[in-house]
Amino acid sequence: MHPYIHAQTNPDKPAYIMAASGEVVTYRQLDQQSNRIAQLFRARGLKPGDHIALFLENNPRFFEICWGAQRAGLIYTAISSRLTAAEVDYIVTDCGAKLFVTSKYLADKAAELVPLMKGAPHRFMIDGTIPGYESWEETVAGFPATPIADQTAGHDMLYSSGTTGRPKGVMPVVEPQAIDFDNPLLAVTRKLYGIDADTIYLSPAPLYHAAPMRFNMSVMRLGGTSVIMENFDAEEFLKLVPKHKITHTQVVPTMFVRFLKLPEEVRTKYDMSSLTCAIHAAAPCPIPTKEAMMAWWGPIIWEYYGGTEGNGLTICNAQEWLAHKGTVGRAVIGKLKICDDEGRELPTGESGTVYFAEGRAFAYHNDPKKTEESRHPQGWTTLGDVGYVDGDGFLHLTDRKAFMIISGGVNIYPQECENLLINHPKVIDCAVFGVPNDDFGEEVKAVVQPRNMAEAGPELAEELIAYCKRNLSAIKCPRSIDFEPELPRHPTGKLYKRLLRDRYWQGRTAKI
Repeated sequence: MHPYIHAQTNPDKPAYIMAASGEVVTYRQLDQQSNRIAQLFRARGLKPGDHIALFLENNPRFFEICWGAQRAGLIYTAISSRLTAAEVDYIVTDCGAKLFVTSKYLADKAAELVPLMKGAPHRFMIDGTIPGYESWEETVAGFPATPIADQTAGHDMLYSSGTTGRPKGVMPVVEPQAIDFDNPLLAVTRKLYGIDADTIYLSPAPLYHAAPMRFNMSVMRLGGTSVIMENFDAEEFLKLVPKHKITHTQVVPTMFVRFLKLPEEVRTKYDMSSLTCAIHAAAPCPIPTKEAMMAWWGPIIWEYYGGTEGNGLTICNAQEWLAHKGTVGRAVIGKLKICDDEGRELPTGESGTVYFAEGRAFAYHNDPKKTEESRHPQGWTTLGDVGYVDGDGFLHLTDRKAFMIISGGVNIYPQECENLLINHPKVIDCAVFGVPNDDFGEEVKAVVQPRNMAEAGPELAEELIAYCKRNLSAIKCPRSIDFEPELPRHPTGKLYKRLLRDRYWQGRTAKI
């Protein structure tokens, strides 16, 4: 269960294909390049447990680097290509990356990073170079394609936004392993989804997210082939299914919405019969949207609930979902526990904080307080979601304890935006939270108490949104701003954000 094995048994088989360019990376090529990259890491002094960072679009070199780090025992952090240079610099510094890889495609932000980054002494660029970066391809080519002597399994440490306003790295607590070790996700993908050497997996999402990275790497462990879209386009996705005889895919509900908004003649134009398993997660899926997708694609749609933390997993197939509409499944990794605010277990059907017992251990990198907040006194762990378990053991999510926003499958914590807005000279107070959006599930909304209520209006809203976009990636910025003469705060200063947020969710059974 590792690409090196498939390089021996089926060397010319594509490990992955880039959808737009058509570039094919075979298992032999993946094995050789990941060996050269592991050799490079050792030559630059990186040892097991050290960190590297990748700041890349969906680039054909992405998985070569991940597998090179995996077989060198390194911890690899993939960073969103949508972040600003300052946001990237924070993550590179926080994770302690000793080596940083970006691409010419991101040259503008890479140039901004040169004077900012104080860490990551080894900096590389793919597809060309600019001052401050070495050529990745030229450097890698200078190393042998033989395994390093001390291979040991590395793993990812991806960043999940934190309530303190800064992203936090999610560090799994794992023992040293051989590079071809089995893991719980592999068992799930094999047993439930039927992923194996015959799988052709269509990956339409950014690879820096946890699910696309981990599922693609699982397909490569098992000897299948991934088809990786450089960018998502609804009709292009439909074209790729018959072109490559796609058997499996993973999407987010926003993509379902995009498919359903295509003209009928476009939706019925492409043969989807090869598709046997479509997996979705990352955000709540409206019941009518899922019903419409099942009517179109058939009962092949699976749903799961989990997080970057990997502390537990629930899954349901189409038949189970139809019998328990709105569920996100039953636990297959960890055991579900629903607790009230005092940590007491609640009976079946009552809503409370969702915990996983007996799941994988994790910690938030450099943040013991956030790690502690995710723990129950019994040692169970939570992602901060609220829900209930029905009589058949199926989990239904109803809310989030924290004010995390999920927009198009991307997790956004509003604290960063609030911290920014409050420093604008025309703002006295502000609150940022998620409101309903038919396409993305939620969108970012800000409610602002202006210094001068007479200035409240479209012009000030545009000014504040532009201010946010100059300092944060666009996904974290408000799509709209409303104004209030005063925000609801307790005399102690606590903001009753729920009172504001609930106005926008009236008439909905769930507030996510």
